[in-house]
Amino acid sequence: MTRMTLAVLALTLTLPGCAAVSALSGGPSLDVFELRPLSDAPRTCGRGRLAELVIEEPKTRGTLNTERIMIRPSALQTQYLPDAQWGDTVPITLQNLLVRGFGSYDAFTHVGRAPLGTSGDYALISEINDFNAEAVEGGAVIKLSVSAQLVNEMDARVVSRGNFVAQTQAASTRTADLIPAFDAAGQQLLAQMTDWGLRGVGVNPANCR
Repeated sequence: MTRMTLAVLALTLTLPGCAAVSALSGGPSLDVFELRPLSDAPRTCGRGRLAELVIEEPKTRGTLNTERIMIRPSALQTQYLPDAQWGDTVPITLQNLLVRGFGSYDAFTHVGRAPLGTSGDYALISEINDFNAEAVEGGAVIKLSVSAQLVNEMDARVVSRGNFVAQTQAASTRTADLIPAFDAAGQQLLAQMTDWGLRGVGVNPANCR
């Protein structure tokens, strides 16, 4: 491992708000990043276990169905960071974060990517509209936006619909500035979606400790 590679690895491992490892074998060398869940600490809501929640893999367009980290130089142009990527595709990244986020609440008997039996009680179906950085004068804006539905699996009834948008600023379009800003936006998005999902099954998030 060269001195330059060691320096780059040391920088990425000290970035706030992310986990990073260096992809040093096979193909171009890319740093791999993961966004943090809200928390893995158990949360008690005082209602007992109500239902099983299935988090389906979010849908998205082809340009976002990738591990690459998108940055838009302009409204009509799509590029990807040349030196970094997510640990999973964008849809799987969000699905994993939602499973961990909802799974920390005792309101659910089970939270997973698939039901324990033939079907769950509720399914969270979503579509990712934005998961990218947009270059602006003096830096970049991180924009994450998701449309979601909470569906009662027994009768296919839509219990609740929501549109969620999170935005943060990055000081530049450098990876070292963009990743912490993505992480901060991810925290906003997850907080919005978990609060909405809890309310959809009759739980007040303010009562959860």
